[in-house]
Amino acid sequence: MPIYVYQCQQCQHQFEALVFSGEQSQCPSCGSVELAKQPTGFATSKSMPDWSGPSACGTCGDPRGPGSCAMD
Repeated sequence: MPIYVYQCQQCQHQFEALVFSGEQSQCPSCGSVELAKQPTGFATSKSMPDWSGPSACGTCGDPRGPGSCAMD
């Protein structure tokens, strides 16, 4: 169910529409089905915070960094 941005070819109204497969969008302003999809960007979200701590030990993965675990 992607959201598309359309521009109506009849009245030039620009709008977004949630489109289910097999459905045809319609201009909410004039009712026309003569629509042109407009190019859009996309947004992303970052689900994890940046980690700027020391790198993990190469042997055991200790987050305190190299030289801090007994395996070194």
